[in-house]
Amino acid sequence: MSQPQPQAGILDIVPYKGGESKVAGVNRIVKLSSNESPLGPSPKAIAAYRELAERLHRYPDGASTELRRAIGAAHGLDPERIVCGNGSDDLIGLLAQAYAGQGDEVLYSAHGFLMYPISARAQGAQPVAAPETEFRADVDQLLARVTERTRILFLANPNNPTGTYLPAAEVARLRAELPEHVLLVIDAAYAEYVANEDYNPGIELVDAGKNTVMTRTFSKIYGLAALRVGWAYGPEEVVAVLNRIRGAFNVNAAAAAAAVAALADRAHIETAQRHNARWLPWLTQEVEKLGLKVVPSVGNFILIRFASAQAAAKADAALQQRGVILRAMGAYGLPDCLRATVGTEAENRILIEALRDGPR
Repeated sequence: MSQPQPQAGILDIVPYKGGESKVAGVNRIVKLSSNESPLGPSPKAIAAYRELAERLHRYPDGASTELRRAIGAAHGLDPERIVCGNGSDDLIGLLAQAYAGQGDEVLYSAHGFLMYPISARAQGAQPVAAPETEFRADVDQLLARVTERTRILFLANPNNPTGTYLPAAEVARLRAELPEHVLLVIDAAYAEYVANEDYNPGIELVDAGKNTVMTRTFSKIYGLAALRVGWAYGPEEVVAVLNRIRGAFNVNAAAAAAAVAALADRAHIETAQRHNARWLPWLTQEVEKLGLKVVPSVGNFILIRFASAQAAAKADAALQQRGVILRAMGAYGLPDCLRATVGTEAENRILIEALRDGPR
């Protein structure tokens, strides 16, 4: 009996799977699998969210006008060149939908965010992974894989799951040597955590031409992962395209209100930055004291390297039995690694204790 069939290639997609949050038979859970903020959202954001409770029968502003204005004010950007979405991965998917199709190629670094190849395949495009050097995107390797069919280059900077980044000069060189028809998408989801002077999230490159877009999120340092709010800053032409194909109400009213309030709470953002600046190096050092390797990170997480894939799997199982959930990295081509989010002080200490007591 015949039945509806999906487009070619759709069934080849391995669905994205987020970090686990439960372990059967374990009550106390320390979830360090999803790079969430250990401090949670701003109290002002929570209050703004609750204030919407009595207006849930009203549609949101489909243009996210107030949110775009708040983002523009916070970052010194033109709100007309900002488009908001249901998380930055929504915008990543829209960019792939708009600029890639059958027979095209979408380029990214080998250990880049899984939504890049998923978004490419969803449009019938071919994802192309360029090798990394010491777990960092390699500009020369990326450029070497550009062809006439390349339509988009996704660059996570900082990168998830490695935590590494490219200095602004290297990103500028990448843009300068890319053909003009290739859209460079700089995914700066973790930009707020980076204090290095040679880092730039990509605003200047967006302003310099018509072929670069920067995406950002409220899921990380702002602690609004459950609400799914992201945004992109790009050339007027690209923003106009995204506004043609995005969902009419792709950011709900409560999420937008919470995001506006979160942006205004600078004290909460700075507290989160100080917390990460203290505990990221501490966690790195304590893991390395156990004889394990850690990829240097500028995000709110670390990539822990074990002696083998088997050792990583055993450590993961032992940690879960103690209620500590990290993220296995096999789907990213890193089967010998586990990714750990920087948690609260108590959670970080529990992780180190569990690693010390378990197999490694």
